[in-house]
Amino acid sequence: MLSSFSSLVVVPVACLLPLIVLFVPILRRVLGASCLGWYLRKKTDGRRSVILELIEADEKKFREKKDNRRSSSSGSSSRSSRDDDGWEKVGSTFTVGTSKNGGKGEEDSEEWEGIVGFFHPFCNAGGGGERVLWAAIRATQRRWPRAKCIVYTGDHDVNKEAILARVENRFNIHLHPPTINFLYLSTRHWVLASTWPRFTLAGQSFGSLIMAWDAFSLLVPDVFIDTMGYAFALGLSKFLFPDVPTAAYVHYPTISTDMLESLDPTSAVGAQGVNAGQGVGIRGTAKKLYWQLFAKLYSRVGASADVVMTNSTWTMAHIQKLWGPLRKASENPIAVVYPPVAVKELEQEVEVSEASEAKRENVLLYIAQFRPEKNHQLIIQAFAEFIKNSSSEAAKDAKLVLVGSVRDDHDSKRVYQLRLLVNELHIVDRVEFHLDASWPEILDWLRRASVGVNGMWNEHFGIGVVEYQAAGLISVVHDSGGPKLDIVVEVDGEPTGFHATTSTEFALGFEKALSLPNPSDVRVRARTSAKRFTEEEFARRWIEQTEKLVAPGR
Repeated sequence: MLSSFSSLVVVPVACLLPLIVLFVPILRRVLGASCLGWYLRKKTDGRRSVILELIEADEKKFREKKDNRRSSSSGSSSRSSRDDDGWEKVGSTFTVGTSKNGGKGEEDSEEWEGIVGFFHPFCNAGGGGERVLWAAIRATQRRWPRAKCIVYTGDHDVNKEAILARVENRFNIHLHPPTINFLYLSTRHWVLASTWPRFTLAGQSFGSLIMAWDAFSLLVPDVFIDTMGYAFALGLSKFLFPDVPTAAYVHYPTISTDMLESLDPTSAVGAQGVNAGQGVGIRGTAKKLYWQLFAKLYSRVGASADVVMTNSTWTMAHIQKLWGPLRKASENPIAVVYPPVAVKELEQEVEVSEASEAKRENVLLYIAQFRPEKNHQLIIQAFAEFIKNSSSEAAKDAKLVLVGSVRDDHDSKRVYQLRLLVNELHIVDRVEFHLDASWPEILDWLRRASVGVNGMWNEHFGIGVVEYQAAGLISVVHDSGGPKLDIVVEVDGEPTGFHATTSTEFALGFEKALSLPNPSDVRVRARTSAKRFTEEEFARRWIEQTEKLVAPGR
């Protein structure tokens, strides 16, 4: 009876109320925290106790297993990296912000043992956003060893062991298993684009409210962090639990000023994006008004977050325009926290020297999930144009290699369509697809390739582009977003790659990159540029921001 009432009445009411009472503080306090928030806390108290008991039991088993391994080593002083994960030694490396000189924070904040809820419904996708999630959890575990990390996910087809195994295989990130757990959402379909063929932005955002209610019905965390871009989930959290600190790591704004401008065919960005130039006529005017209204709601809920981190200069500029004016002057400033990239590992695994130059092949490598915005079609067309029109020696044996993860049937169908395009352009023998490649496979291609490619317009950051640079590849990227502003920039006044927009410009970029007289010089500069995006730098900045969520007095 109570379950039916919850699904038929409480859920839709909870999802609509944040929008209805958004500007009425009294109603927010009475209906949100006093009623629905109290209801959810009471409902999940039992599960919270069970989770804490399970974590304590798992921690005990983990320590016993570790002690047994040490004993079986017959007193050897050397330990494997898996035996000495360093969970006890967190202070000197990751303690910043409230701590001084690597010491403990005030009131021994290092011993904080609350529950951090990470809202990432597609945690097993294997993309750059997931690398951020797992690196953030690793940094959190090392900074607060007694804290519990809970991931709200919709990946019902995999268990904890399988997820963590993929994290190690795909990203080479080793987590502390006992203090990480997963709570499985049953409402992820509400945020799929296929669920909302019309009014997709509003539909998915409404769906994220339903999904967030689902998450809070499973467990109310002590700190709530959205790492996928569901701003409305943050708004719902503040509506229900004003005392729960919230944080957003924004990879890409759900709506941006560039998107709004792209509707105008006469604007500077009117020729870009999937809705380019559609803001004309009655239907176009209605779409423009709809987007403007959505932008206001998105700005309001996003501005409610206590801590806001963005992954690039481009993203921060847009979030600052949208959320910044609604944030209080006393609140934490919006910060850039560059995503973690395995720069040091790539430096160790991939040689960049005159000797390694001879082993490089005329391979153009594109590492990206097979999503529509990654614009694989543009790169394939540009490559075909390059092969057809170039008279250089490099073009004769050049090859395009597409490496990326496939999330669902839509991605699989997209790959099939790309294969058809390759066939139509008569370049089947020059293009390779490698789906869901492991990290060792990716490393192999980074050693062999000469050029790294990125074709997405307004790519929010571009982890794959940094990987190119760290591996010494010469980048040919879209002339926009993070690759333009943050990554493929000059070093010592000299280029580290090339920018392009059209297929013809990309083809010309391929020509230039494969015809450089001294490519090793550019590779060294590219590697130097990548040093700004290490995993250690991400961890430092992440902890610097999240310490504000667990600071004394919170």
